[in-house]
Amino acid sequence: MNRCLNHAKHNREYLDPSWRERYNGIERGGLMIIYHGSTVPVQEPKIFNSGRTLDFGSGFYATYNREQSMRWAERVAVRRNTDSRFITEYEFAQEDAKRQLRIVSFVEPDEKWLDFICSNRSGRTPDMPYDIAIGPVANDVVYTAVALYEQGLLDKDEAIKRLKVQKLYSQILFHTEASLQFCKYIRHEMIGG
Repeated sequence: MNRCLNHAKHNREYLDPSWRERYNGIERGGLMIIYHGSTVPVQEPKIFNSGRTLDFGSGFYATYNREQSMRWAERVAVRRNTDSRFITEYEFAQEDAKRQLRIVSFVEPDEKWLDFICSNRSGRTPDMPYDIAIGPVANDVVYTAVALYEQGLLDKDEAIKRLKVQKLYSQILFHTEASLQFCKYIRHEMIGG
């Protein structure tokens, strides 16, 4: 039985002020600096539906953590069989977005986060509308715990317990066209090679 199909309804949570300390976000004049890693520089972010079931659904993914964006660029380069890797830097008008948009935010892997990513990864739309989602990345180790939970081999409490011992990085999903107005291109740089 796929437990992700029986996900709970989510309450809308807004950004926790401790978020930038937890995920090493850099703030510049009230704007958060965020990064996107890929095989091309992305000066104009777009809402992208990759056809894959991802943690927070379809859209444009970024992170507060530069090193995380480098890992994303590496992963995409391997998948596309290319040596080209770029990090693109943006300003995220987080406080303005918080006042004007529907933002779902998860500070740590908890029951709501698990339900939300399971819903998205199973191809179902979460029960609540959102423009931006922010929270921990479900990396490969985390995905194993999630997969065991989905298969009924772990209960929810054990899955969450395993998730909390992992060092997780942030991800930000711009899920709607309206959300992209809060993400402004600054610069890009080629990495490696």
